[in-house]
Amino acid sequence: MFTNIVEVFCIIDDFSKMFDQAMTAHSIEDGQAKKRRNRKFKMSDSEVMTILVMFHHSHYRDLKSFYLKYICTQCHSLFPETVSYNRFVELQQKVAYKLIAFLNMCCLGECTGISFVDSTPLRACHIKRERSHKTMKGLATKGKCTMGWFYGFKLHIVINDKGEIIKYQITPANVDDRAPLKDDAFT
Repeated sequence: MFTNIVEVFCIIDDFSKMFDQAMTAHSIEDGQAKKRRNRKFKMSDSEVMTILVMFHHSHYRDLKSFYLKYICTQCHSLFPETVSYNRFVELQQKVAYKLIAFLNMCCLGECTGISFVDSTPLRACHIKRERSHKTMKGLATKGKCTMGWFYGFKLHIVINDKGEIIKYQITPANVDDRAPLKDDAFT
């Protein structure tokens, strides 16, 4: 299925090490001695990030099937220290910020003169449960797309003629699709 897993892992691992060094160098100590875990995690941040990148290039529709049926069985030689799926979901949260930084610093394309803009809904919950939804309360809003009403956010993406992402922005669902284009930082 994938021919360049090792190459992708090496690029992500190099970035991860550089990112960790930069974060350590620029972090501020709070002065209180906290207990810290000295034992390393079974799966490194780079492995988790590589699996997430691989998932988005696979034909699988959900991460659980991809992880259990492909990574844990067919890629066991590449990822010998796999963890349970529940633990993997917890590790995703730990690397989310680092993965976004990787996308912004290493994966965005260049403008070639021709650009396409589109938006897609990011649903927080079903529209019928918007009043009882607590996780994104105050952030998510009600919006409308071609598929009807939804509660959540909109992902606005600008791509070039090669299909590479140039810019992206997440806004509340009630923001007009054209509104980010008026922002100088987005275009």
